[in-house]
Amino acid sequence: MKQAKQLQKDAIQMLKDTSRTFYIPITLLKSPLKQTVGSAYLCMRAVDEIEDHEELDAEVKQQLLRSTSDLLTRDFDDQAYRELLKPYESMLPEVTLRLADWIHLCPDGIVEKVKESTSIMAAGMADWAEKGWDIGDKADLDDYTYYVAGLVGVMLSDIWYWYDGTETDRELAIGYGRGLQAVNILRNQDEDGERGVNFVPDGWTRDDMFHYTENNLAQADEYMKAIKTRNIMLFCRIPLALAKRTVKALKEGREKISRNEVETIVEDLKKD
Repeated sequence: MKQAKQLQKDAIQMLKDTSRTFYIPITLLKSPLKQTVGSAYLCMRAVDEIEDHEELDAEVKQQLLRSTSDLLTRDFDDQAYRELLKPYESMLPEVTLRLADWIHLCPDGIVEKVKESTSIMAAGMADWAEKGWDIGDKADLDDYTYYVAGLVGVMLSDIWYWYDGTETDRELAIGYGRGLQAVNILRNQDEDGERGVNFVPDGWTRDDMFHYTENNLAQADEYMKAIKTRNIMLFCRIPLALAKRTVKALKEGREKISRNEVETIVEDLKKD
């Protein structure tokens, strides 16, 4: 295991390399929230990279995700995890291979909650790999978005409560995560279609998907009302503002918002 200081540096670099949405807000958090949310995000990203991998087949994904989920329910055995990943080591990204490091970075008082949410996420992703990511209706979409993103909201709520007793509504926290994921689904619809995956329910139009997204982003607005800690509020507002601006851009026919728009939104929120 690397020294704590080097691990912190590695984690920040890994966040920069892997997260378009959360890197900036995480770096604006104060200690110990920065380390905690950063390590928690990387734990979830580690399993997400398995679920999302373009070269692993669905059966391999199920096996890796279910076994990882199981390992997360107890004292994490890095050696067993390394053995599990060994046949696919050359294919998997560093963020996945180093799951034990991200767990190690997480403070003792909250690490079990982070492991629990990540374990539930990995098991849910395995179930969806087994179903071939076949989203038939809104209930399926709700279930899928809960596992891949709603649980991020749950985990963040656990962290806020651990940090300073901030209490938030869990259902609204799930809506927050779902809203961000729904924006990704809208943004990546063509790209997903090219690789034979469709996360939009049968019979839904793009307008239906916009409606679903905006409903969940409205829940995210409600979620924010319970947060009084300024640092946490800034963290939550940035991804939400970026998501809303992305929806606007998509409706205008653009693929995404520009780097300049991102920087302006962040600067405006920091001043607010």
